[in-house]
Amino acid sequence: MLKSLRIFVFILTLLLSFQCVFAQIPDGYYDAASGQSGETLKTTLHGIIDDHTVKSYDYLWTAFQTTDDKSNGKVWDMYSDVPDGTPSYEFTFGSNQCGNYGQEGDCYNREHSFPKSWFNDASPMYTDLFHLVPTDGYVNGKRSNYPFGEVGTATWTSENGSKLGTCNYPGYSGIVFEPIDEYKGDFARTYFYMATRYEDMIDTWYNNSDEADAVLQPNDFPVYETWFLNMLGEWHENDPVSQKEIDRNNDIYSNYQHNRNPFIDHPEYVYEIWGVGASVAPEPTNHAADFSAHCITLNWTDATGDILPDAYLIRMSSTSFDAISTPVDGTAISDNTSNKNINYGVQKAIFSGLTPNTIYYFKIFGYTGSGTSIDYKTDGSVMQVSIKAN
Repeated sequence: MLKSLRIFVFILTLLLSFQCVFAQIPDGYYDAASGQSGETLKTTLHGIIDDHTVKSYDYLWTAFQTTDDKSNGKVWDMYSDVPDGTPSYEFTFGSNQCGNYGQEGDCYNREHSFPKSWFNDASPMYTDLFHLVPTDGYVNGKRSNYPFGEVGTATWTSENGSKLGTCNYPGYSGIVFEPIDEYKGDFARTYFYMATRYEDMIDTWYNNSDEADAVLQPNDFPVYETWFLNMLGEWHENDPVSQKEIDRNNDIYSNYQHNRNPFIDHPEYVYEIWGVGASVAPEPTNHAADFSAHCITLNWTDATGDILPDAYLIRMSSTSFDAISTPVDGTAISDNTSNKNINYGVQKAIFSGLTPNTIYYFKIFGYTGSGTSIDYKTDGSVMQVSIKAN
């Protein structure tokens, strides 16, 4: 198959700016909270994460491209994703941005997982990335400003299994929205964050709506109604902190708001403050400080030309450039620790879990097509670079 460099300029203007990002809590970040518990611990954490850098509402579209991107470059939408399975649709950043929608799968928008009507659309809550996530616009509309809960009788179910219907969790029988099990802990830790970050104002959000009153109390501790607090504790325990949350926490801290979600960094804080959920031990699988995730981030400017690549395959080796095999047309390479497929327009790839003081080698292949029709550009225009993980 012809591999003409004229197909696209694979100099890529690869401004390959490199940075080594450490997926861990900054030294001393939580020192002030040492030895504390209960309401005192929550207030101390509030002081640590307060006064974050506020971004504009429009800027969220840009932030989502790094805070909520899947390994294949698609939008990580917790209302449509099927973990360990194949979702019926996926969104592309930018091109599938809402806009109007008439059915599920039309477009994605900005979901206030803690409904904005509960705090009267006020700033800085309105643009706080820790509770704002990209989700299917139609599903977002179905959720409306209903509380999260556990559905007994569903009146509507999304394609990935999220539900709307009557709550059957003890203590509440109103209408609720239930995300799938794999993301319940994510949302629970979001609500613990909101109760802590906005400790100085959350007591005034009571009486803003019936839906808010079903969840909130008019105080700054314990903040949530007993039924809701118990449910959040169970969600937090049953769906432990994931690598997705760790990466998102670090990205928001490093690149956008410069504050963190303490309940991702220290899952045990939930039990120590509210006494709900198990006292989750800070294990390597769910505790950012112990997670060995030295990484290299590659950034570039996209290729230009008459015919543009659909995506890039980035292959890594810790041995040499020669150890990186050339991909074969018609054979798609799946994402793993040393191979990443990045869509045109995303301009970023992260390789994590690397060994410090080791040189890593990368080759970047542009390609068109997909699956058995994939066509790699390998005629000498392949970009390669090496860098040491610190």
